This record gives sequence, C-alpha cells and structure tokens, in this order.
Amino acid sequence: MLEVLASRALLVALPFGLWFLWREVARRTGREMGSTPWAWLFAAGAVLMGVSLMATAVFHGDNRGQVYVPAEAAPDGRITPGHFEKRAPQTP
Repeated sequence: MLEVLASRALLVALPFGLWFLWREVARRTGREMGSTPWAWLFAAGAVLMGVSLMATAVFHGDNRGQVYVPAEAAPDGRITPGHFEKRAPQTP
C-alpha cells in the first residue's frame, strides 16, 4: 500500500518538480520569470493522479469470482502468503 501511495505522491509532485527545474534553467540563462502558477501545477498533479487511478481500474486484474485464501503459518514456521483461487463451480 505504501508503494501505491508513494507512486501517486510522485505523480502529483512531478509537475512541481518540472516547473521548478525549468524555472531554474530559465533564471540561469537570464530569462525573466513570472510568478509560479500554483493552480495550474495543482491541476496538472490532480490530472496525473486521476489518469493513474483510471489506468489502475482498467488494467488491474479483477478478482470477482475468486475466493481469497488467507495466509497460513505452518508448524515449522514457514508462512504461505494469502492469495486468490478460482471458485469451484456450484453444483445444483
């Protein structure tokens, strides 16, 4: 979960990083810079996060029709991770 949150935070921070990098390059070359467009940067970050959420919904595997098997600890201390298994067909 932390990996997902970190990747989304990076997507929101990407427009800010690119803007400040471009602003620094422009200042070093002697160009006059206006004020920082905060609203546009927040909007761009929100759009990137929205696109990533939609892509996750479209491309993430669907686990409906499957049964979750929780993690188990064996007597020797090994742990089998939780996973999904296909549901057995129902017999009438």
